[in-house]
Order: sequence, then C-alpha cells, then structure tokens
Amino acid sequence: VQLQASGGGLVQTGGSLRLSCVVSGFAFDYVAIGWFRQAPGKEREGVSCISGSDGITYYADSVKGRFTIARDNAKNTVFLEMDSLKSEDTAVYYCSAGTLWGQGTLVTVSS
Repeated sequence: VQLQASGGGLVQTGGSLRLSCVVSGFAFDYVAIGWFRQAPGKEREGVSCISGSDGITYYADSVKGRFTIARDNAKNTVFLEMDSLKSEDTAVYYCSAGTLWGQGTLVTVSS
C-alpha cells in the first residue's frame, strides 16, 4: 500500500499549484483521501478531503474558495488544485488514507 504525493514547488503569492496523490495497493474507489499540511514549527492540520464513491468534499476555512480537491478513480489519483496562494500556505503537504500517509511534498509561497 502506497500513497505518493507530488507537485509541490516554489510559487509567488497569488500563484497556483496542483498537487497529486497517486494511491496503490487497495480499493481506491471506496476510500476517502485527505490532504494535510505542516508548516515549520506548527502542528499538522487538515486541509481538505474527499469521500470515496460519492465524492463529498470538505475544506478547512483557511483554504475554502481557493483550493479544490478532486479524484480520478480511473487513475487512482486525488488532486489538490491550489489557487490564490498565500505565504501562510507554505508547508509540507501530505496525502492520507485512514492511518496511511504519503511522504509529503513541499510547497513554498514567496511574497
């Protein structure tokens, strides 16, 4: 079982990035996938998640209206489209399925 996050990078304030989380090793279609982030010196926090078969989404207030989560079940992939990025979005972003975690991808937003 593996979750592989990618797509992080350096972007200016107001810019956009799209993160991907490719999942392998279990029945992806029925599993909720979440994105979390951890900024330097802070605790890990939930950003967004999407349910399995019905695609219900959740967003933290801090990203609502700027981030969009989506899943492509044919590709076992969950995406996190991040627009209007702010410096406070700088963090390592992780995808998760239950107690399973990917390795994280670094997003740095420069002002």
